[in-house]
Amino acid sequence: MPQVIEWTNAGPEDVIWRYPNEDITWGAQLIVHEYEMAVFFRDGKAYDVFNAGRHTLTTLNLPLLTGLLTRLAGFGSNKPFKAAVLFIATKVFNGKWGTSAQTTELAPLKVFGQFLFKIEDASLFVNEVVGGQNAYTTEDVNNFLRGFLNEKIIGELSHYDLITVFTRLQETSVIVKNSVLDYFKRVGIELTDLRFEGIDTTPEYRERLFWLKTGSTPADTVLRMETVKSAARSLGQSGGGGGAGLGTGMVLIPQIMNQQGQVQAQAPTAALVICPKCSAHVPATSKFCPECGTSLTPPSAATMNCPKCGHSIPASSKFCPECGATLS
Repeated sequence: MPQVIEWTNAGPEDVIWRYPNEDITWGAQLIVHEYEMAVFFRDGKAYDVFNAGRHTLTTLNLPLLTGLLTRLAGFGSNKPFKAAVLFIATKVFNGKWGTSAQTTELAPLKVFGQFLFKIEDASLFVNEVVGGQNAYTTEDVNNFLRGFLNEKIIGELSHYDLITVFTRLQETSVIVKNSVLDYFKRVGIELTDLRFEGIDTTPEYRERLFWLKTGSTPADTVLRMETVKSAARSLGQSGGGGGAGLGTGMVLIPQIMNQQGQVQAQAPTAALVICPKCSAHVPATSKFCPECGTSLTPPSAATMNCPKCGHSIPASSKFCPECGATLS
C-alpha cells in the first residue's frame, strides 16, 4: 500500500498545513486538492512545488529535491528520504487587523479593519514567510501579516493631523494599501484589499475634532468674548459717563466677532449691547440693564417733540429731520 500524502481536514480559514511525517517514500501518492499547492521543504528552503492533482513521487517530478539528495551519502531511489511537505491554500482569505497610532499632534488613535489576501507564489511564500519567519501554522501566518500591516499603518497615520485622518480615511486606506503592495509581492502574497472599519480617539481629542470641523476652537470662542467685554468696558470708561460710547458698542460686537472668524448662526438674532457696569448682554432696545439696573440711555440721547410736526427727535437737533422746521 503506497504512502498517501494529503490535506484531508482543511478548514475554511486554514492558510497552511504541514504533513506530520517527514519520512517520504518513493512512489508515494501526493494528492493536492483544488485551491491548494504542495511544497517540498527541507533545511529552510522550498524545493519542488505541485499544483492540484494526484502525483506519484519519482525522481522525475522532484528534480530539485533529487539534485540535493544525490549530493548526500546513502541516496537511493528505493530508500525513503526526509522532507517536509507544506500544503498552501491559494484561495482569498479575510484577515483582521487593529492597532494604536498617533497623529502629528500626538492625538492617540485606535484603528481597526480588514484585509483580503491570497498566496500567489507558494515557493516564494514558503521561503520568505514560512522559513524566514518560522510561520508554520495559519495562526503564525496571520500574526505575521497583521504585525506587518499594523507597523505600516502606524507609520502612515503619523504623517497626518487629526482632522485629515477622520475626514480622508478612505484616501488614507488606499495610500497604506499601495505602500504594502510591493512588500507583499516580494514574499509571494497578493494583497487584494485593505479597509479601515473603525477609528476613534480619546474624549479630549473628540471634542477638539468637533471644533476643528466647525472651523473654531473652544479657546478661540473664549478669546473672542473676552475681547468684546474688554472693548465694551473701555468704551464705557471713555468719554465720561456710563452711556458715552454705547451707540458705538452696538455695532462693535458683530464687528469683533466676525473679524476673528465667528461661525455663522443658522438664523438672525436680535442686536445686543453690553452693560458697561456688569457686562451682561442686553437687548439693544433696553433703557435699563435687567441685571444691575444701570441706565443704558446716553445723556446725549434725550429727545423732544418738534413744535411744528410733533415728531420725536433728538433734543440737540437744529432742524427737524421730518419737516425741516428750524429749532431754536
